[in-house]
Amino acid sequence: MAAQSAGEIERNNTRAQVEASIGRRRRNEAIFKGIGLGAVLIGLTFVAVLFGSIFYKGIPAFTQATLHLPVTFDAAIIKVPDRPQQMPGVSDADYQQELYAWQRKLVFVNWNKIVQNAFATVLPDAADNARDVGGMVASAEKVRLRDMVADDPSLIGTTQDVALVAAANIDVWLKGNIDRDLPQSMQQLSARQQQWADALYDRGVIEMNFSSTLFTNVDSRSSPATAGLLGAIVGSVMMMLVVMLFAVPVGVMAAVYLEEFAPRNWFTDLIEVNINNLAAVPSIVFGLLGAAVFINLFGLPLSAPLVGGLVLSLMTLPTVIIASRAALRAVPPSIRQAALGVGASPTQAMFHHTLPLAVPGMLTGAIIGVAQALGETAPLLLIGMNAFVASVPSTPLDQASALPVQIYLWQGNELRNFFEPRTAAAIMVLLGVMISLNTLAILLRHRFERRW
Repeated sequence: MAAQSAGEIERNNTRAQVEASIGRRRRNEAIFKGIGLGAVLIGLTFVAVLFGSIFYKGIPAFTQATLHLPVTFDAAIIKVPDRPQQMPGVSDADYQQELYAWQRKLVFVNWNKIVQNAFATVLPDAADNARDVGGMVASAEKVRLRDMVADDPSLIGTTQDVALVAAANIDVWLKGNIDRDLPQSMQQLSARQQQWADALYDRGVIEMNFSSTLFTNVDSRSSPATAGLLGAIVGSVMMMLVVMLFAVPVGVMAAVYLEEFAPRNWFTDLIEVNINNLAAVPSIVFGLLGAAVFINLFGLPLSAPLVGGLVLSLMTLPTVIIASRAALRAVPPSIRQAALGVGASPTQAMFHHTLPLAVPGMLTGAIIGVAQALGETAPLLLIGMNAFVASVPSTPLDQASALPVQIYLWQGNELRNFFEPRTAAAIMVLLGVMISLNTLAILLRHRFERRW
């Protein structure tokens, strides 16, 4: 009886120990899940705050204060002869000289007076305040009026309803991006300009229209209100084309050789280790390498999309090689063996069977690598792409900017009340392109992915 009691006590103790152990494991598992879930929530919170802040600041920048005025192209002010016509017997070169001379005369027309007269139709007291009127409209808009006449001289003597982009300070004032309670001595606008802006906005003469100039104009320092991203967008597109033409083929072929054909020895092991290490090298190091090799050694021009694309290609190569090797390794060995078994050579087995099945994974890695390169800023700064460029590049050798560099430049602009929202808007454009590329990678993977 005493022996049975001892055995039962021992079993009860063992059962209690097992139950206690299971309880501890369940508690540890619950704690681990809680920590993991908390980490995910913290990460999502930071992402939500980041995106919320960017969208909150950036969305207003997609609209811009625009004046709708009846502009009279007064013939008494625009005193230029008729536009020259190319007569028979006149060479193209001589005609171009005549045309340039006529366009130069348009430059000396008093376009400020044209704008002032347009203001006088809606604000009678504007007729005697040329200085205040000049601060109401973006300076580039006077050039646009001149270009309108240059393109269509029949406008002279007519009155046209023209939408003129308001000056940056007017935009800031109407959007409330400046404290209206500040002393007048600290305001950028005169008291009269403030009254005019409010009155014209209330009357509907000034409207908040979609800011098309953000996408159709290049950067500008003389006319901040019309500064745009066109030059940076074209520069980024050219750089990405260089990356896709250089990094993707070279990276894929390097991965094919290392994974399928390279002998297994200390040299290939050394190459593999260095490729993996290069993927973790800070991007600014590639900028230093690009400046030393492409600019100092080969003499390629500064601030050129070709140099930027080559530098970003060096940075992207390790990512493409690693992703491509992983895609090749994921193809079942039985497919290679089956191809070899029916008489295919190793090259035929590779290019006819293995490579087509690995393309979705390779494509995903290449697109993600290109998207990562699109957002890089540091290497581009070291090859001079932070220079102010107010033109759209026509070739990869022309000077250009890039989207991340343009964001960097606008962030440091002294007109912070105006450029801070515009910087956030540029970030939204960049994020939109990157998210689109990542979405494309996901769609392609799901479209071509095969499961074995």
